[in-house]
Amino acid sequence: MTVSYAFSQPSRVSPETRERVMASARELGYQRPSPVARSLRSGRTDQIGVVVPEHLSYAFDDPQAARFFAGVADVCVERGLGMVLIPTHGASRSDRASSDVDRVLSAAVDAYVLWTTYSGDPVLEAVASSGRPAAIQGGPEVAGIITVTGDDRAAAYAVAAAALATRERSRGGHVPVVLSFPVDGDRSPWLGVGGDLTPDVPYPVTARRLEGYRDALAAHGFGWDQVAVAVTTTNLRDEGTRNTAAVLDRIAPDAPLLVLAMSDELALGARDALASLQREAIITGWDASEEAVAAGIISVENPLREQGRRCAEAALGLKQPTRPVSWRVVQRPGDPAAD
Repeated sequence: MTVSYAFSQPSRVSPETRERVMASARELGYQRPSPVARSLRSGRTDQIGVVVPEHLSYAFDDPQAARFFAGVADVCVERGLGMVLIPTHGASRSDRASSDVDRVLSAAVDAYVLWTTYSGDPVLEAVASSGRPAAIQGGPEVAGIITVTGDDRAAAYAVAAAALATRERSRGGHVPVVLSFPVDGDRSPWLGVGGDLTPDVPYPVTARRLEGYRDALAAHGFGWDQVAVAVTTTNLRDEGTRNTAAVLDRIAPDAPLLVLAMSDELALGARDALASLQREAIITGWDASEEAVAAGIISVENPLREQGRRCAEAALGLKQPTRPVSWRVVQRPGDPAAD
């Protein structure tokens, strides 16, 4: 008991006694009580598992994902908890699904926070039935998992409407293009028109943003069959550059573009592709990064750090989300539609 107190409750033994215990421990090569044994006794690990449906480096490469994970980390720091990143393949191939489920369920964590994924992801069912509390950013909505999200459809409509207003105040004639997140569980690249997209997009964030873009464009006289759509495989700037270049092969060389991109990273990639060709364009993004707004990209302020915090608090039972996440359209001051 004295040894136990010396390590875990040092105030209950005298400094002299504690030093004798520590000296003996150093001589024996004993570091401290096993955290694994302690967790077995208490039933807690004091760690949150953050499920990332991407390769692990994505959590550091993608600025938007990094903001979300920083919000989770804020809560962990405040509560003295650890944070365990659990990567999964994030694709619907059955040969990978089993290993994903095993990796998630074998993690020694007290609760889960999940980055948005697709409907039918087997990890969702596994987490929901694990008996451990969980929260997900963006959805899908699953019984047993708390969802933290905003109104992506309304935000997509608003940012597209802002771009269309800018178009109408200029000389007009801009051809609409959408740079979309994946639309199927395998994250297949795709290039076509909106009318040919699969009607059942399993990613709720992607589906709602496509709906918002479609509604705004229709309100300004564009049929969905007229709108070029490039589906990316992941949220990286190079994807925005590559897919914009592919779309240009289908559009008249002198036509200005109106690019609706589902992230600032894709929007900045589109800007790079168009600038190299000196093509006129109005570009929208998502997440209102400083670089994007400074570059004149119309964007949606979507506070991902706050969403990370909300997910962690909900999973830990500290606070329940009582309202949708707020958002607003952001433009560089002085741009036509910012007034």
